[in-house]
Amino acid sequence: QVQLVESGGGLVQAGGSLRLSCAASGRTFSSYAMGWFRQAPGKEREFVAVISWSGGRRTYAGSVKGRFTISRDNAKNTVYLQMNNLKSEDTAVYYCAADHIYDPMAYEYDYWGQGTQVTVSS
Repeated sequence: QVQLVESGGGLVQAGGSLRLSCAASGRTFSSYAMGWFRQAPGKEREFVAVISWSGGRRTYAGSVKGRFTISRDNAKNTVYLQMNNLKSEDTAVYYCAADHIYDPMAYEYDYWGQGTQVTVSS
């Protein structure tokens, strides 16, 4: 069992930056691929980024590539999402998720956090 808790969300002006964190419980964190997803009001949940268990592979959605960076610290059981040059369309609830398989096309992850709100004002 893995429990995920996101933090770092908030209100930021367009062009600003935020760093989201996702702290995981359990001693097997390093065996999971970790993903970030987001869901805006009235829209379906969408993929943002995923990182493999070692950090050696990363995949981003086209809409965030070049602006967002996913990273992880297995010693701290934490995955991060650095978000730069934020746009109003990045406004959403951001969720982290864990899965045993690294699959950028997957939406069915084993474990999900509760989400953290990111609001970008224009």
